[in-house]
Amino acid sequence: MLPFEEQVVADLLEDPNGGLVVVSCGLPVASLASAVLLQLFHQSPDDGCFLILSAPEPVKAQIRRRLLLNSQSQPPLLQLQVHDVAPDLPAHHRVALYASRAALFLSPRALVADLLTSRLLPSRVRALLLLSAHRSSDTSSDAFVARLLRHHHLLPVYAFSDRPHAMVSGFAKAERAMKSLYIRRLHLWPRFHLLAAADLERSPPEVIDVRVPMTQPMRGIQAAILDAMDACLKELRRTNKVDVEDLTVDKGLFKSFDEIVRRQLDPIWHTLGKKTKQLVADLRTLRKLLDYLVRYDAVTYLKYLDTLRVSEGVRSVWIFADSSHKIFDLSKRRVYQVVRADGTKVAADNKGTPTKKRKVARASSRKGKETENEGSSDNKDNTQKVNAEMGIVVEEILEEAPKWKVLRELLQEIAEEQAKGDGDNVNPVHEDGINESGIVLVACKDERSCVQLQECISKGSHQVMRAEWEKYLLGKAELHGLHRKNKKTSQQLKGFGVLDGEVPMRSGESAGPVSISKLEANALLAAASEISTVTKEANLADDSNVSCKKRSFGKGKGKGKFKKTMAKREASKLRNRNTTEHTDLEVEGQSGKPDEQAETDACKLSAEDDSASAPAVDKAANNLSAFGDSVDTEPLPPVQFYALDSDQHVLDVWKPSVIIVYHPDITFVREIEVYKAENPSMKLKVYFLFYEDSAEVQKFESSIRRENEAFESLIRQKSLMMIPVDQNGRCIGPTLANEPEALLSQNSLTRKAGGRKPLEKEMQVIVDMREFMSSLPNVLHQKGIRIIPVTLEVGDYVLSPLICVERKSIADLFQSFASGRLYNQIETMVRYYKIPVLLIEFSQDKSFSFQSASEIGDDVSPTNIISKLSLLVLHFPRLRIVWSRSLHATADIFLSLKTNQDEPDESKAMRVGVPSEDGVVENDVRAENYNTSAIEFLRRLPGVTDSNYRRIMEECNSLAELALLPVERLSELMGTQKGARMLKEFLDAKCPTML
Repeated sequence: MLPFEEQVVADLLEDPNGGLVVVSCGLPVASLASAVLLQLFHQSPDDGCFLILSAPEPVKAQIRRRLLLNSQSQPPLLQLQVHDVAPDLPAHHRVALYASRAALFLSPRALVADLLTSRLLPSRVRALLLLSAHRSSDTSSDAFVARLLRHHHLLPVYAFSDRPHAMVSGFAKAERAMKSLYIRRLHLWPRFHLLAAADLERSPPEVIDVRVPMTQPMRGIQAAILDAMDACLKELRRTNKVDVEDLTVDKGLFKSFDEIVRRQLDPIWHTLGKKTKQLVADLRTLRKLLDYLVRYDAVTYLKYLDTLRVSEGVRSVWIFADSSHKIFDLSKRRVYQVVRADGTKVAADNKGTPTKKRKVARASSRKGKETENEGSSDNKDNTQKVNAEMGIVVEEILEEAPKWKVLRELLQEIAEEQAKGDGDNVNPVHEDGINESGIVLVACKDERSCVQLQECISKGSHQVMRAEWEKYLLGKAELHGLHRKNKKTSQQLKGFGVLDGEVPMRSGESAGPVSISKLEANALLAAASEISTVTKEANLADDSNVSCKKRSFGKGKGKGKFKKTMAKREASKLRNRNTTEHTDLEVEGQSGKPDEQAETDACKLSAEDDSASAPAVDKAANNLSAFGDSVDTEPLPPVQFYALDSDQHVLDVWKPSVIIVYHPDITFVREIEVYKAENPSMKLKVYFLFYEDSAEVQKFESSIRRENEAFESLIRQKSLMMIPVDQNGRCIGPTLANEPEALLSQNSLTRKAGGRKPLEKEMQVIVDMREFMSSLPNVLHQKGIRIIPVTLEVGDYVLSPLICVERKSIADLFQSFASGRLYNQIETMVRYYKIPVLLIEFSQDKSFSFQSASEIGDDVSPTNIISKLSLLVLHFPRLRIVWSRSLHATADIFLSLKTNQDEPDESKAMRVGVPSEDGVVENDVRAENYNTSAIEFLRRLPGVTDSNYRRIMEECNSLAELALLPVERLSELMGTQKGARMLKEFLDAKCPTML
């Protein structure tokens, strides 16, 4: 451990109540938690177990590894065991683990049930550790566990968080979290803390900042996206419903921006118009576009834009902005452009297909319309014929990501340095026992980027772009085939603006829109058909070979044939790239066999490395170890690719000597700093790859600035924080003791026992075990209601022997109606309880409505949620629907419903709806008083309706008596003579005999 980590643990253990530690992103929370566990365990090894809640899987793995390393140097009696308690583990197994002296990873739902049923006594718990304190609130499960443990026992609670910006979201978030967890002290350890900065900067790694210039189209796309974001933010400011200070492009680069906007708009969401709601969705889309611009290749980016063109449709606001046309146009130019066979651009002399948005279309609307009509009529017969007549071809640009070339140059430079520096010592060993293997770690954002970079290094960037381009074209051809199968649907679905490449005319222009994408689509389809033809020929050549050697040779020959065909097609159409393209493709076709050999070697070496590393780490990264004959002749060092989204901690496992941060991330940067500080004698070189003057740099710098501002806010809050404590110094959490007494008890008359408050009996509610996923049991417990957790077959909450409640959130209500599950649940409640209740619970921070007024149509629709609720009430007249605004409102409703009601019986509630060994259901109200099968048969007889079957049941004791009644008596009971005759004729009809 570093010295500042030891100081954090020492400060945390000073207070017997525990404390809350907030550290910067990337600082070792798992190391702090394991150190606290070990110190508490060594102080008193026989006291009890340790409970660890809200631990992510990567943090769990780190804690296990650190505790395992410590136990190797300790005798068996002083070894702290670690167990992961699954939620579906049987109860007796959980009880045995609670009795052990171990650290237990638990889910809050199972732990709350065990505490309420006394399977786990608070006196048997040594300490409670929470590793995601930024998620704690008054209604969270962590706060419920802390209240149950601290109710009659002074138990230390240690909470950790490495998300400082989440601790300042909302009003007094840190103070409210500390009160809910019964914590008095707040410990703040930012990166700029004196002790932390001194330890991390004592032996820093060698850092090289590489700024890669973006291409001209990338800069244009980035500027257009930022303009579109700024335009959307300006429109959002005009609504006067959002705090203007939070609406900046700088904050719009982060995912938390969506949470900020939705937190402000959710309470009034039902009053907003469609445009305002769409603006919020558009900001999310534009942020993704900005992120994907520097992460994905040009073809994938264009493919994503094509999906947006279809999915966003006419609903989107940004897609009709002036800058959106620039985004689509420049994205196409990065991949291809449409030219004539002689190399001249189409837009230069063919005014029927303008590339500008409006000017060219307005200048020659009539001529463009004629060209469109001719092209569309010929396209029905033969697409390639149109291209031959018009002479339109697709010129491939296939712009490669600038970082790809820089990455390969860095790897070659690193290999040269390692070859010069190693000499005779291949694997130098330092004083602290670290063996430098020369591994180069490349950190990317996601798994897809890792796989693509691996292919770029092993196969070459041009071949990777070629493969993506072929997939793009084949996807276009497949989509075109689906449209031709359903021509009627495709003719009705017309785009607008940039959606289908059609430009609307202004007033004074011709009425019909001019298509600018017909010739382009035809050229793409022609290229796709040529690729599919060559691919089929290559597959036939592969299938003709039987042996392994011949098959591998056939693959190489197929690749060469494919490359040559593509080269010939390009040579006939492209003047400027004639010689170079043909030569490059020929060389790549001849190197197909060494490519396969390099992949085989890489797979072998990756298998050896993966077997030595942890299994959890294997899923987080890709291994690439040999590139000797891949593309260039220069050898490359062994490379490990790591996906930052996996959240695995791999630095201590692989111990790289060089780290290339391909996608900069502040959390990973801090992990590198801690890794170097823990290994001061190791030589570590770190390369940062940034796109110059890009949103990537702005986002990285903004993340550092945002974290510093969050810590400054927490420091101010700490100086003004008020945490209530009792005489013993224990924190008083949000309990009933803090709430004011009711007005009736304060103004009680003296004649009633001197104003003494009468003793109230303890209220209790039987709760289904599955309901502990929600926060309602927590709020009910705050109100002083005793919670009895059992497994209920009918209902979610049993308030009394007569009242049963089925609770539905808004999302669950829609799903239950769609699946039909709600009908069956209400039917069983009506059968076994006299007062069945359907509780519809809304979220406190969202609108208290199903839909806005603008979404309500003039006609009654059977698919509408209100119509479904109306039918449900008509079918079950005894059903009561309760609307609740929030969790606290639900608790108050439950208290009012339980007034003058008996307390529910736990044993009876568990047996309701559960058949016995003989198949008889106990406490079935309908089964005790009525023959349910006979009732169902009666209601299906002709003439019997919902309005008269109850009266028939009152007058007739059985179906046999009903069959003997005369028509006159039946007409009196049924209310209609026609229905009586129908029923009598049905009962007296003779059954046909089988001859």
